[in-house]
Amino acid sequence: MNCLHVKKGDVVALMTGKYKDKFSKPGVRKTGKILEVSPKEGKVIIEGINRVKKHVKPRGQKPGGIVEAEAPVYACKVQLVCPKCDKPTRVGHDFREKGDKKEKVRVCKKCGAVI
Repeated sequence: MNCLHVKKGDVVALMTGKYKDKFSKPGVRKTGKILEVSPKEGKVIIEGINRVKKHVKPRGQKPGGIVEAEAPVYACKVQLVCPKCDKPTRVGHDFREKGDKKEKVRVCKKCGAVI
């Protein structure tokens, strides 16, 4: 899998697992901004989601200890949040004219807004 439907900086919602907020209001999901994308593995790192504790050994000037960091999540488990309708949505592609040439843009499948 070398092509993903999300990019660095996108706001996404988690659809599965313990972060989908099953005990809160229906339809409410944890959202976060993508910090890093790994297309080769098909994983993304989301800000504030899937935090794990890591034991780090001191190296040179860096102190050791227990550090909290975000762990990667499979990209198939997240959906892009549309900035216009503010809902998790699938991503479609469309060709829009920009000046004298056509440009490929991402489109919200629910409201049709350009993302």
